[in-house]
Amino acid sequence: MRGEDMPGLGTAINAAAILLGGIGGLLFGRLLTERHQDTLTKACGICVLFIGIGGALEGMLSVDGGMVSSGRSILIIACIAPGALVGETLNLEGLFQRFGKWLKIKTGNAKDKQFVDGFVTASLTVCIGAMAIIGAIQDGLLGDYSLLVTKAVLDFIIVLVMTCSLGKGCMFSAIPVAVCQGSVTALAGLLKPVMTRTALANLSLVGSILIFCVGLNLVWDKRIRVANLLPAVAIAVAVAFLPFDI
Repeated sequence: MRGEDMPGLGTAINAAAILLGGIGGLLFGRLLTERHQDTLTKACGICVLFIGIGGALEGMLSVDGGMVSSGRSILIIACIAPGALVGETLNLEGLFQRFGKWLKIKTGNAKDKQFVDGFVTASLTVCIGAMAIIGAIQDGLLGDYSLLVTKAVLDFIIVLVMTCSLGKGCMFSAIPVAVCQGSVTALAGLLKPVMTRTALANLSLVGSILIFCVGLNLVWDKRIRVANLLPAVAIAVAVAFLPFDI
């Protein structure tokens, strides 16, 4: 799929899919009891856990001579530990929550107790990952938005299910997706040399671990401030340019 004269079309389709998933989730969610919604939240959390596990194992495991081995443990520690310190210092989770609270009031949902949690959880799930970065760069440089359309289908399903249990805050995750992916598309020419194969592999591995943490929060209630771990993704890209492997 190509849209040479319309860079950013892939992100627009992705954001629209999230909104449609949210609307579908609201309509279907009204039919569910509180018990059903709680079970659906846990089920969604389990799915997110395995999405994260799958991405992380893909980056850590290798097959050599018929033997499966794991590695890159030091990379994970080197990215997530300092990333957590930076995130906690900046309190990125607080920024997400304050923006969510502002959205809650501005959209007339002040009485919705789940709005902020739904917004933060869904935003972290659909924004983190190599697919968003690669797709946005392809959209900006080549006008090829096929990868973002694939992501849009996945995000539609994820947000639909999440909205059923966490409420309408989930559908507003379309905003950070539009801002983040749109920015990458606009800066694609500058970002392409940075996003080497190693950098993308590091980003995918660390991003998958953060998605796993989102799943943990869904299944066992909020335990991890995942937004405060986001600097780990930037560190993972920077590590790719070190003169030695870790």
